[in-house]
Amino acid sequence: MTSGPEHLERDFPMHVSVSEAREMLAALLPQRQTEMVVAKEALGRTLAADLAALVSHPSATESALDGIACRAADTQSVPSELRVVGESRAGVPFAGEVGTGECVRIYTGAPLPRGADAICPVEKLEEIDSARVRLLSPASTGDVRHEGGDFRAGEVVMQAGTWLSAPRLALATALGHAQLPVYQRLRVALLSTGDEVVEAGQPLQAGQVYDSNSVGLSAMLQEAGCEVLPLGHAPDQPEQLAQILAGAGGADVLLSSGGVSMGKYDFMRDLLLEGGKVSFWKVRMRPGGPAILGGWRGLPVFGLPGNPVSSLVVFHVIVRPALTGQPVQTLKLRAGTPFRSLPDKTAFWRANLVGGVVHDYGQQGSGILRSLSEAGALVVVPEGQRVQVGDDVDVILL
Repeated sequence: MTSGPEHLERDFPMHVSVSEAREMLAALLPQRQTEMVVAKEALGRTLAADLAALVSHPSATESALDGIACRAADTQSVPSELRVVGESRAGVPFAGEVGTGECVRIYTGAPLPRGADAICPVEKLEEIDSARVRLLSPASTGDVRHEGGDFRAGEVVMQAGTWLSAPRLALATALGHAQLPVYQRLRVALLSTGDEVVEAGQPLQAGQVYDSNSVGLSAMLQEAGCEVLPLGHAPDQPEQLAQILAGAGGADVLLSSGGVSMGKYDFMRDLLLEGGKVSFWKVRMRPGGPAILGGWRGLPVFGLPGNPVSSLVVFHVIVRPALTGQPVQTLKLRAGTPFRSLPDKTAFWRANLVGGVVHDYGQQGSGILRSLSEAGALVVVPEGQRVQVGDDVDVILL
């Protein structure tokens, strides 16, 4: 194996854009089959088909408050007195009809009785006796939740391709689905490289660093609904690296960190350049520029930089969207400090979010891992577009 890439003929693009890198990675991933899974086990999965509501929600017009259900017309002059003729509670509705001058005690989520069209909350009632109440303010029709006000039976509520977060799983269940059609999990082999990398809990020697990348990337892969196949750690030895890659059978894609830049000991880069296939090398972004995409013995390989911030940021803006099919979510917020631009790269600067305004975090080095924990956002600064105070900027929340 050679000592570097400078003398190799290249038949692949260099310095691709972030969007190009994302699209090229997605194109190498296999077409996934679909499967049905129990809803409570579908966190992080992606819907493979539209979901229509099997029921309406609410299933009946109901009360949003504890109080009484009555006819609004009977309560326009206050204080007013009404006769209590029964109660309605969730699961046990009042079977009769509310007539003029009558009311029914009602509780949150209980069906509104026939004849009633308004609610007076318990805080605005006085008990005269067990059969009569006095209203201190008019009852409100606004405290009624109408049948189907959230969604109606037959309505398509969730689209194919939706990433299933906890609130979306709750919604899918409310639609009436005990099982969900989802894409099968991508199987991602995960590898850390470098002689300096040591598993946490071991004593550190001079120049060594704990393997934070494998932990952070594994967690992000699980959040993205992937099955993680840990390959552990490979030292800076080309032959051993090749042996470890040969053991990645069954994976849909391999994700590595380290060994992809311009140094003499960047052997993941050399392995792909000399014995594999390269789709691109380097991305016009900071942090994370040295990333490389290729293949080894038919296995797609995405090589992330070894610096922890670079590795995690590249995963967030390139790898995760390609794996899930979900675009990177951005917000338009106002800049409270300037953010510098780079002439030939898109910058993803760490920023603090204060009251809807983003401020430069300050320390932007790719080795400052605590910045990703403390900063609340990444500010996206396109190539050559300096951001001044007061400008609107695209922001990725962390």
